[in-house]
Amino acid sequence: MLLPSLPPLPALPSLPDLLRDLVDVPDVVVPKGRWLDVPGRGRTWLTDIPGPTPEAPAVILLHAVGCTGMLTWFPVVEKLSAKYRVVIFDQRWHGRGIVSEHFSIRDCADDVAAIANLLDLVQPIVAGYSMGSIVAQRCWRQHPQRFGGIVLAATTDHFRTTGTERVFHQAMELGMGAFSTFSRSKTLNAAAKVATDALLEPSDTHTWALGEWRSTSSWAVAQAVASLGRHHSTPWLHQIDIPTAVVVTTKDKVLSPDRQRAIAATIPGATVHVAECGHAGCVLDSKVFTPAFLEAVDTTAGRRASRLRASA
Repeated sequence: MLLPSLPPLPALPSLPDLLRDLVDVPDVVVPKGRWLDVPGRGRTWLTDIPGPTPEAPAVILLHAVGCTGMLTWFPVVEKLSAKYRVVIFDQRWHGRGIVSEHFSIRDCADDVAAIANLLDLVQPIVAGYSMGSIVAQRCWRQHPQRFGGIVLAATTDHFRTTGTERVFHQAMELGMGAFSTFSRSKTLNAAAKVATDALLEPSDTHTWALGEWRSTSSWAVAQAVASLGRHHSTPWLHQIDIPTAVVVTTKDKVLSPDRQRAIAATIPGATVHVAECGHAGCVLDSKVFTPAFLEAVDTTAGRRASRLRASA
């Protein structure tokens, strides 16, 4: 008995196609990067975009947890580089960042100073988003004379402010301590895979963004979250003595906008710049975030220039 032929099943959409339908990723040209060997620390993936003139101030962009440098910042790069030299790199254990025995936010801040020295950047502005803003705070704390200004976006001074946060970070810290060796091996394997994947040319921004997102292992993210849970800058924020701007993400459900404003009120002379977006606004709502961020950088750069003239 012959069975009636059935029509072919429709092809399932690929993950990049699903991402394209669900997420509005800005379609921009992503600048190419290169490997940078940092003596005594390791190597990382760096994108160094020259400004309009050799004298243009440098801005170092520090990315969010679980992302890469370019994945966090690619929507702002073109407009920012019209005025500034833009330096972006993958922080340790993220993407193609430095692979080390342990992960700590303190080490991340030292990496920033080492790269600034290696590139011979003069009083650069350090701008960080979420985790990157925590690293930016520690850049001043650990190297108070090295940087010319700070821009903090979607930031906080400490975690574990609620019972849920305390339980989450304590559990993450204990768990990651128990699995640190396994975690490191996972990170090494991921780094090797990323080095191979770097040879591939993405066909569009969505495909590229998905590859960047996949390049950081869940183990690395967990280590970073555990380290972030130990951050507490409240006792010394009031001592920051370089130009600082805070970009408040007013619809943020991860880091309270009220807490972000409180940080700005604590840092002497800090300016506030409002972005009506959520915690992922740097990419998913970049049309709103980018103008506020550029305003914050311009304000900080102007104050930096005034300080340099006064000191001269």
